[in-house]
Amino acid sequence: MKYIVAIIQPDKVDEVKRALEEANVQLMTVSNVLGRGRQKGITEVYRGAKEMQDMLKKVKIEIAVNEDFVEPAITALMKGARTGEIGDGKIFVLDLHEVVRIRTGERDGNAIG
Repeated sequence: MKYIVAIIQPDKVDEVKRALEEANVQLMTVSNVLGRGRQKGITEVYRGAKEMQDMLKKVKIEIAVNEDFVEPAITALMKGARTGEIGDGKIFVLDLHEVVRIRTGERDGNAIG
């Protein structure tokens, strides 16, 4: 089992969701977050003055998957989120040691669904 965390541009959420659904990955948690990477922020002009925004709005998608869905999920995330520009985001794949479904007590692969 793996826990996949993706940080993407907010305007790519719908495309990523569609790509994940096509890969038969339905379960996910989505959060609005702030972050900074190589993009190092942007400069905006507000009321005639330049302001540096170094913490940018991003979206974090978290997915728990069984081994068979790791590569399809990564491929779908890349397909939906990639623009080819700096700031497209990152995908982190972590080992998931245990999962328990609270309602039924099911564990591990069965608890993921």
